[in-house]
Amino acid sequence: MSEIREECGVFGIFSKSTYDIARSVYYGLFALQHRGQESCGIVVNDNGLFASYKDAGIVNDVFTPEVLESLGQGNIAIGHVRYGTADEKGRTNAQPIVVNHIKGRMALANNGSLTNYVELREKLELEGHIFHSTSDAEIIANILTLERIKTASIEDALNNAMHIIKGAYSLAVMTATKLVAARDENGIRPLCYGETEDGTYVIASESCALDSAGAKYIRDLKPGEIVVFEKEGIRSITDHCNKRTPSLCVFEYIYFARPDSIIDGVSVHEARLRAGAFLATEHPVEADVVIGVPDSGIDAAIGYSRQSGIPYGVGLIKNKYIGRTFIAPKQSDRETLVKIKLNPVSSTVKGKRVILIDDSIVRGTTGKKIVKLLRDAGATGIHMRLASPTFLNPCYYGTDIASREVLLACNHTIEEMAKIIGVDSLAFLSIDNARRLACPEGCANYCLACFDGIYPTEIYATQRKKKYDFRIGETNQ
Repeated sequence: MSEIREECGVFGIFSKSTYDIARSVYYGLFALQHRGQESCGIVVNDNGLFASYKDAGIVNDVFTPEVLESLGQGNIAIGHVRYGTADEKGRTNAQPIVVNHIKGRMALANNGSLTNYVELREKLELEGHIFHSTSDAEIIANILTLERIKTASIEDALNNAMHIIKGAYSLAVMTATKLVAARDENGIRPLCYGETEDGTYVIASESCALDSAGAKYIRDLKPGEIVVFEKEGIRSITDHCNKRTPSLCVFEYIYFARPDSIIDGVSVHEARLRAGAFLATEHPVEADVVIGVPDSGIDAAIGYSRQSGIPYGVGLIKNKYIGRTFIAPKQSDRETLVKIKLNPVSSTVKGKRVILIDDSIVRGTTGKKIVKLLRDAGATGIHMRLASPTFLNPCYYGTDIASREVLLACNHTIEEMAKIIGVDSLAFLSIDNARRLACPEGCANYCLACFDGIYPTEIYATQRKKKYDFRIGETNQ
């Protein structure tokens, strides 16, 4: 249970005209590739006929020119990128999910994790439902289908379903005539939309993906909001808005999102610069150069350098063809990838006291190997600074560290962690300044549960065993 699970990306397009829409979704998913490298999928709607394809692998490998051609033309489409775990790897949990029911067809893609997954699945199974995966999206699709059969529209069904599903979710739902986006009442996972010059609407987990489709960012969905895109225009349903305190996952700013994205009106790049500046103020140290671990540590390193006056240097070069070690499914994969992913720039670090900035420490294995690379390259001292507080708690909203036992900070003091990783000093961003990353005035409307243990929603008792008890191929004896 040591893997970080299920951060994903969703993308959708609604156009008034039919065109090679799968290619546009392909570009959008490519822009969201950092959010998931385990599997991906696209569903295209051409006048009510759905063409779909999904498989394990990254976007560029799965969607060959031949596959994109086979998806045909259409005017509505959704796509999804996902990362998985050793237990859930492969095609089985790939999205989007396509459902045929008595009132028509529906496709659904989700980013997030339901806190009442176990209760809902057990209830549905006892009612005769059959599941083919362990994904939250399949639970949502089942509930949404049940509600759709009883209601006049997909948006009414989704409105009802949002009374039932709990936790974190950002949804892209497609029918024969509509594209519908929805965000959970806390707004834990991001979701935004934009518009192109010709009136095509685009939804995405991050604003950086809107650019790939030539869409201008309009705004993020409000927590609890449902937005309907149809030929008559846009409609917003706010029945679930303002029911809970907004609680966007602060780790979106620290690590997940691309720095060129805007989330809930805040630049990710600016938030990371702010993190570095806070670190320099909180944890100063004498050194010769500040370097960042590519990619998510670079902006914070620049912020630290600006605040401290210590020069910034490029100390590590990333192999751009290697995916994130953080989301590699197996521990052995992560360790091997580090060796070929990063290479030190000796001229920057040799004979220097180095301040090394990274986004976080989860298990410490990656940091330990990076420090060794820098030592071998001639660094005379290494002071590590993290642009986040210490990881101390499981997350139940999609970044699913399922046990405190795997977290280095839960088992060691900071001094012990420094010794394990091999640095001269180690320090983390404070909780108070983490709350200020996206809101310098000190807004508290962010989820920092993995750091402070304060969860913005109810955590069901069964959630602690979670859905992994439903692993495919296992039976209860």
